[in-house]
Amino acid sequence: MANNNLSIARKLAGWRRWVQAGFLLVWLDPLMLRMHTICGPVFHCHSCPLAMFACPIGVLANFSALHIIPFLALGTVAMVGVVFGSFVCGWACPFGFLQDLIAKVPTPKFQLPTWMGCFRYGVLIVFVLVIPFLFGKDHPLFFCRLCPAGAIEGAIPNMTQLAIAGQPIAWPTVAKMMVLVFTLIAMFFTWRPWCTLFCPLGAIYGLLNHVSFFVLDFHKNRCVGCDPCRNFCLDGGRAKNRIDSLHCVRCLECAQCDAVSVDTIFSTPPETKQP
Repeated sequence: MANNNLSIARKLAGWRRWVQAGFLLVWLDPLMLRMHTICGPVFHCHSCPLAMFACPIGVLANFSALHIIPFLALGTVAMVGVVFGSFVCGWACPFGFLQDLIAKVPTPKFQLPTWMGCFRYGVLIVFVLVIPFLFGKDHPLFFCRLCPAGAIEGAIPNMTQLAIAGQPIAWPTVAKMMVLVFTLIAMFFTWRPWCTLFCPLGAIYGLLNHVSFFVLDFHKNRCVGCDPCRNFCLDGGRAKNRIDSLHCVRCLECAQCDAVSVDTIFSTPPETKQP
């Protein structure tokens, strides 16, 4: 069974770009079926002219400003996360797909220290929850006023539409454009900088990696210490140290290693699980 899981994981990894492109067509709906009362499971701004669903982080921030608990948004993220964990980040997120495409540009790349991933939890707590709750959505540090996905998916297309129509342009904040420029530049020099450093939704899915139905397992009994898994992991580091960590987006690149497989919480023998 484990060998079959290895084979399936390797085949799936080769299709990841196509799966990401397929999900992009779901989130960017050309038929304009805008269902913003339904929360999507990915980091995608609902102010985008083609957005079908609401952004879970945008909903969470706006409801925090209203002092209301967004049960539907939290339930959507929890339900998807408990089943798939951060597979959502690696396979379905449109902003993650953009970062993956830009990472293909042959520029010098460097890896960020693992501990910097803790910044995502600071963003989630401070900018998505605390600032909106205390100061409302008009505060300059309200998350949606800083979000780079909101800038590239919502603000810029909407500005373009207004300019073409000859109407006054609604300019995004300077802070929002600075965050966007910094994020875009960083995409050329490190893998998924937004996901790694700041994404509050990725922070939630990272935590759910440890309780999700689907898991990545490192089988210690198959490891021969050859160490090429350092090169397989796009986030850097050996597979046995990184799979299903808070950083892991489950891209399955590490599944090229014979010691890594995709399993479920019910099919994994305790002795093979990562300590």
